[in-house]
Amino acid sequence: MASNQIDIQFTADAIDVSLANVLPAIGCGGECVFVGRTRPQNNEQHGELIALLYDCYEEMAMKELQAMAQEAIDRFGVRYVRVTHSKGRVSIDDASVVIAVASQHRDDAFTACRFMIDVLKKRVPIWKQELWADGTTWSDGMQLETL
Repeated sequence: MASNQIDIQFTADAIDVSLANVLPAIGCGGECVFVGRTRPQNNEQHGELIALLYDCYEEMAMKELQAMAQEAIDRFGVRYVRVTHSKGRVSIDDASVVIAVASQHRDDAFTACRFMIDVLKKRVPIWKQELWADGTTWSDGMQLETL
């Protein structure tokens, strides 16, 4: 039986989902993948959304994502966690985050994957700027509460 593993990566601009969602063949019965994409939006003041710009304090974000992945392994018994997050520009319909989890059983994979995206949004220092047809805004993003 393979040991627990964690793979955290930041990538420039949009994520290649076909690469980020690949999990190793380590004898797991369940895999769950979450893909977060930039969705089309309209802002009354600024018009159509063109893209999102992501930035982060990478050293701190990496440390927090590692800790979260280890927590998912400890709490849900998963065997592999991969998180890939964008830094830079992500256009409409492109992926900005991919979380892939492998475990012995599907329910644990689903639960751990949901835990990872929910906690990432609350605890990881990643900032999102919205680029509109006529201006920019900052998303509320990270909240300092914990789950």
